[in-house]
Order: sequence, then structure tokens, then C-alpha cells
Amino acid sequence: MSLFAPINNLVSATRTKIHKIIAFLLNDSYDYYSNFYPGTQSFIIGKILNHLVNKISIGNSSLKRIKNTAPDSIVVFACKNKHIFDFLYFHTLLKRINGPYPELSFDLRFFFLLPAKQIGRIILSQLYFFFHNFHFKDIYASGYARKMLLENRAGFISLIEEDEFYNRFIRSTPDPLFHLIELQKQIEKSVVIVPEDIIYITKPMHKNPSLGDIIFGTHEKPGRLKRVFTMLRQPDKIRVEVARPVNLKEFIARPEIQRLDSEFQTHRLRSLLVDILNRQRKSITGPVLKSRQEITEDILNRKSLREYLAAYADKTGTPLRKVNKKAAGYIDEIASNYSLRVINFLDWIFTWVFKNIFEGISVSQDEINMMRETYSKAPLILIPCHKSHLDYLLLPYVMYKNNMPCPHIAAGKNLSFWPLGPLFRGAGAFFLRRTFKGAELYARIFAAYIEKLLYEGFNIKIYIEGGRSRTGKVLPPKIGGLSMIIRAFLSGACEDLYFVPIYVGYDRVLEEDAYLKEIEGGNKTPENLKGLLNTRKFLKRKYGKVYIRFDTPISMNRYMEEKGVDLKKLSDPEFSHFVKRFGYKLINHINDNIVATPHGIIASGILNCSESTFTKKQMFARVNTYMNHLVYHGAYLSDTLMIDPDNAFDSVIENFLSRNFIELADEDEDEITDTTMLIVKHNKRPVLDYYKNSVICFFVPAAYTAAAIMEIDRFKFDIQDLVSRYNFLQKLFTDEFSFDEQISAQEQISKALKGFINEGILVPDPEYADTFNLTSEGLRKLKWFAAFLIPFFESYMTCLVFLEKEKTDKYDAKERVKKLLSFGNKRYRRNQVVRKESLSLINYRNAVNYFAKKHINGSGDQERINEYKEIIDLLSRRISS
Repeated sequence: MSLFAPINNLVSATRTKIHKIIAFLLNDSYDYYSNFYPGTQSFIIGKILNHLVNKISIGNSSLKRIKNTAPDSIVVFACKNKHIFDFLYFHTLLKRINGPYPELSFDLRFFFLLPAKQIGRIILSQLYFFFHNFHFKDIYASGYARKMLLENRAGFISLIEEDEFYNRFIRSTPDPLFHLIELQKQIEKSVVIVPEDIIYITKPMHKNPSLGDIIFGTHEKPGRLKRVFTMLRQPDKIRVEVARPVNLKEFIARPEIQRLDSEFQTHRLRSLLVDILNRQRKSITGPVLKSRQEITEDILNRKSLREYLAAYADKTGTPLRKVNKKAAGYIDEIASNYSLRVINFLDWIFTWVFKNIFEGISVSQDEINMMRETYSKAPLILIPCHKSHLDYLLLPYVMYKNNMPCPHIAAGKNLSFWPLGPLFRGAGAFFLRRTFKGAELYARIFAAYIEKLLYEGFNIKIYIEGGRSRTGKVLPPKIGGLSMIIRAFLSGACEDLYFVPIYVGYDRVLEEDAYLKEIEGGNKTPENLKGLLNTRKFLKRKYGKVYIRFDTPISMNRYMEEKGVDLKKLSDPEFSHFVKRFGYKLINHINDNIVATPHGIIASGILNCSESTFTKKQMFARVNTYMNHLVYHGAYLSDTLMIDPDNAFDSVIENFLSRNFIELADEDEDEITDTTMLIVKHNKRPVLDYYKNSVICFFVPAAYTAAAIMEIDRFKFDIQDLVSRYNFLQKLFTDEFSFDEQISAQEQISKALKGFINEGILVPDPEYADTFNLTSEGLRKLKWFAAFLIPFFESYMTCLVFLEKEKTDKYDAKERVKKLLSFGNKRYRRNQVVRKESLSLINYRNAVNYFAKKHINGSGDQERINEYKEIIDLLSRRISS
């Protein structure tokens, strides 16, 4: 027996006892790591976390993304920078709502947040392992990370951190993403990485950091003091965003990823996740801001522009120095002066103004989220309809209030007057002239400025109609600005562009009286300081609600692919044709999003009555028919129409009475009943026509179809009987109402007929397919639809009568329209024109343009004039009889 045997036995026994003691203390488990956060913390820490989680909001769309993660998948949250609060926020919030919440962190240690008992076990476990292996154990080599993930414990990683990169690159410590990729290759279950970002400061970063940024951290990566201050003092301004999750199984299956080894797959995965988070942040904060001077210098120093300026100087014989000076002056005239101070100031003002004059702004949060997500891919070109000067302010205001950067806005030079001009420039407006004709250098500089904005990643808002609609309808597209933006895209300013058609509508517009004056031939009132001061009276009125709808963004790359077009290879005429068709597509999408308001429907019911005096019951017969039509065809209705249409209509009638649009036949009548007689004021019909036109696009196909049915003058007909006349009316009113060329007249007629069947106007013939019978009540209701066309028939008939009396070349186009307006007023006084709203300068301009395209310019074209007169006269008589 060895002399040391008793000592060895004693040591062995002691070691066994120590093992038993340690096993007892560790509950027979050695898996204790400071990377695991069980959620048990001190009372004080728990209170603080719950308070912050309640104060810092997260959008419903972000929560849906987390909750909709496949329940059988392994979830790992990923943040860009290493912040322990990100982990604690999601752990606390998601645990409370039974979502997948992070428990295991690959980068963070929770040592000082854990209970003392847990800390003791971690220390004991690590010491025990160290004395046996002479190094501390980690979650990778021990298999702990794999085990936790397979037990559906959600993980958490940070993507960019200097210390972690050093450890991975120099010390070759395990990379969490590498570990996840290797795990995914070994299991069937999907590993889903959820990129998240807590944005403490939503303001865009400046290119040159301030002293505060240097000391306290930048907006993108705020220091600890800045984060704590924001959490304690301004938690409501913190944004929590969750990007679209990345399925690791799908990522690895990509052909370009599959052929890489795991290490390079890891690099690509990290780059993808960082790019997703960068784009998401940019969709909220906007691109890095440069000063106006920096923008100017960047534009003027571009090689392509410098070559152009030199060529322009040679061509015009102007010294290059003068050309350069002129170019710099144009940029000064055009460029915005984007300023956060101005935007914050205007936000404060407009919050007060809009609350004072509007009953609310109706906007869909889902549509905002969709637009923000799209902006994370490429710049947005916002294409709203243009009904009021307030459009300039409302759209940026809504975007700013919903944590999106204010866009750069193309505004007419007429709005650059002091003091609004400098304020608008500060809010992102850049100014353009009404025409670029004869200004080659100006046009080139303007195009270079647009290209620079897209290159920097700014959203741009343009008005495709060219100006405000004075009629209430959405106007045909003007393609100049659209062409310039698409050419900038083709020159490589950005990888893709998304065009967002937007409807902006009002229960009542501020410029109502001004529009009436212009339609009746008055001159447009120029914008100036005096006009600004007069706006005080508007603050004393209420203008109902504002309705904003965002259509699905259209990718230019995808659109070109669908059309099979390479724009770079098109000639100038072919390019213009492409842009024009695209412009009409955008206009049609705006029309698809129009919101029908009670003002527009009541105005239609009033103006489409055959007499100026009518009962409320007679008017409401039309109104109810129009409402049935809107509901059947799935039109968007205003909130008030969806909640309580009867009350909404009664409120509009009271409003029209108070504004003297209509009046009671018996002024002593106290209560408006079904038999109450109402009279429409002749001089107010054009104002009511504006509101009728705000919903007219919903009824145009039905109006064309109804007119075609009445022309054939039979109680039985088939679809083919209507196609010819439908096509005629669609072409005649091309400048009045846009239409989708991809939808045939037969399809439009079929859709209208289904609505008529639903309303009891028609019944399908039991014997013959595509044949219909007109009901006894049908003819009367058909007239209510066709009545939408009567003012246009009167305007175009007046134009034809005028042309047959005038020589072909007597007036230029502008003078001809003025003479035509005067001629129309004479016909109105002689009762040859019935509806005052048909005395519209805009209707006459469109009529002259259309007939000029058909080579009808004067008395020398009598034969063609007679053809159109005969058709319009027949249709007018059938509708009015």
C-alpha cells in the first residue's frame, strides 16, 4: 500500500463532497451564464422598465410582424448597435403580450441585473469549469446557445460593435451569425431573424456633426447620456421599429448565397441586416442633410454639367464666367433651404391652424406604414391631386406627424413671395417657373437639381395636374415634371423610383370664391402679402374634414419590365408617349382613391334635378340612387357617410342653406320635411358644380352608358348596341375625364349595366344572353345618371355654334376661349343655355382643344360641325325630356 494512499483517498473524498455540494448548489445543472436573462429583477428595476415600456410606443405594424412570426420557428432579434435597453424593452413588452421575447443574448451580459442567487450560481459554475479546464466556458462550445434556441428561447444579437468585431477578427471568437447559419444547416426548423431599431432621435443627421454630437453622440448612435435623457424627458418621441424578418433558411437557399462557404455567408447576412436597418431608419429620419451651399457646389461641380455649361457658352457666344454665374443664380432661385427649425416651427403653427379650421384629417395608418416601408427601398415621388394651396402644407404635415421626413415639394414661383417664400424653402419647397420655353439653361439646371435630390435620397412631391383644379375634377396630366424625374432616374440618380398616387380631398375648399371667379372668366388673383393677411378671415370658418388616401406605390423598374420597354433606347417622341401614358395611369389611380363626401353627393342631387325648384323627397330620390351606385361599385366613402349618412346629408343641406346655395320656397317653414320645397340659386350653381365634380368620376361610365341606352330609344337592347356611342362620348370628353385604355368600352358598359340591374333599372332578358330590358322606373333613373353630362353637352354645343359663325383663323386659342365665354353668356341670357354651370372657361377651353384636334376650327368646317351638333342635340333632348 502506497504511503500516499490515505492522502489520495482523502483528496478524492473531499473532491467528491465538493462535487456533491456544488451539484446541490447548482441544482445538478452547470448551465448558468450571464447571457441568459430570466426576467426576474429587483422591484425597483422592474418598475423602471415597466414605466419606460409604457411610455415608449411601438406601432401595431411592428407588433404584427413579431406576432406573425411562424410559431414553430427559432426567433432571434437583431439590433444594429449594442444597447442593453433594446433587449430589456423587447423582453418586457413581448413577455407581457405573450409574444416571442428575447431571453438569450449572444453579446450582452446581465450580471448586475440578475438576482444574487443567480449570480452566485454563475460564478460557482464558471469557477468549477475553470479549475477543471483552465479556461472559462462559453455558450457556443458548451452547446448552451444551441440548446436554448432549440427550446424556443428567443435570441438577441447586435450587428455592429467595435469590441465584438475585434474579438471576432483578431481573437477568432465565435460569430453569433455564423453559429446561426451553422445551426440552420443542421435543422429543419426555420431560424427567423427579426431586425429591430429603437430610434431615440428621429431628426435627420447633418453631414457635419455639431459639438453636441461629438460629446453626446450622433442622432444615429446617441451616447449613453443622450439616450437616458431622451428616455426620461421625451420618451414619447422615441420610435420603435421592427423591419421585415429574414428567414435564414430562405436566405441560405438563394443561389448566390448557396455557393459561398459559411464564413462569407455570415458576412453577406450581416451586410443584409445592417442594410435593412439603415433603410428603415432612413425611412423615418430621411437622408443626411447638407447645407444649401453644399448642394449648390455639388451640382455645379459635376463633370457632366460643367461640360454642358462650356458647350452652352460656345454655342451662345457668352463668356463662360457669365454662364456659370447665371447657372448659380438659377440654383439660388430654385433650391430649397431644408431646415429642421423651420419645419418644427411650421408644425407648431399648422397644428393650431388645422385644428381650428378642420374637423379632422382622415388618413390610414396602414397606408402610411406601406409608404414608409417602400421608402426604405428607394426614393418616393409623391403624386397628389391638387385642389387647394393647403395641399402644399397638409401632405408634409401628415407625413411629419407620422414619423416620415418632409418631402421636397415642387412649388410654383408665384409662391416664393416674402414672407412665405423663405418659410416654404425651409420646409423643403423648391420653386419652378410656369414654363421652361425659351429657357434652355434654366431647364438644364432645374433637371440637375432634381437629379441631385434623388441622388441624395430625398422624397419629391410634384403636382402632375400642373396647377390647382378649379373644377373639382382631377385634371389630365402635364408630363413636363414627370419626364424630368424619369430622365434623372435613367441617368443613374437612383436604382429605382416609386411613384405614389395620392388623393387629397376636402369637404369644402378655402378658394371656393376665387375658383368661381376664374371659371366665369375673371383673372387669377396673384399670391402676395396682402392675400396672406386676408387669410385671417378663413380662420373664423369651419371647412369640414380632409381626406387623404395613399395608393400602392408603383416601381418604375417593375413598370418598365411589365411594359417590356428600355427607355434609354426610345426616341424623344416615343419617350413622351410613354410618359404620357404613365401620367394617365397615375391620374387613374388617384381617381380610384377619391373619397365620396356628402357635399359632393348632395350637390349632384341638387344640380341633376330637371327644375330649379324641387322637394327634398325628389332630391333624395336621386341621392339615394347615387349612394346605392357608390356602395355597389365599392367606392370609398367619407367617415360621416359610413357612420350616419342621413345625418350627414341633413347637415350638408343646412350648410348649403346657410351659405345661400339653396333656399326654402316658404321662408316661414320651420322644419325641413320630405315635402319641403327647395330652390337652387342660379348664381350659386357653379359653386355647387365644383362639389358635384368632386365625385363625378364615380358616375362617368354609368352616365355614358345611360346616354347610349336612351339614344337607341328601345326598351330591349344588347351590349353591342351601346359600344359605338360609349366610345364616342369617351373620346369627346377626353380632356374632361380620364379613362383606363386597358379597359375596353364593353367591359366598362358591362360593369355599369350590373349596377343598373342592382338598382332595378334593368333586368336581364330571359331568352337572349347580353340582352337587357328597361323597367318602368328605369328610364327615369337612367336620366339621373346621364344628367351628369348635360353641362358638358351645353358647353360643347355652344362651342360648335360659335365655331360655325367664326372664320377659322380669326383668333388665337386664348382669345377664342374668351370670345366663346362671352358668346355663351349671351346664349344663357336668351335661354339657349339652361345650366349656368356650363358657362365654364375650362369647359370651353377643353372643347376648343378637342375640336381643333378633329380639324374643326371655324365656319369652313361646317359639315363636321353639323355631325357633332346633331349627336349632341339628340342626346341632350333625350336626357332632358
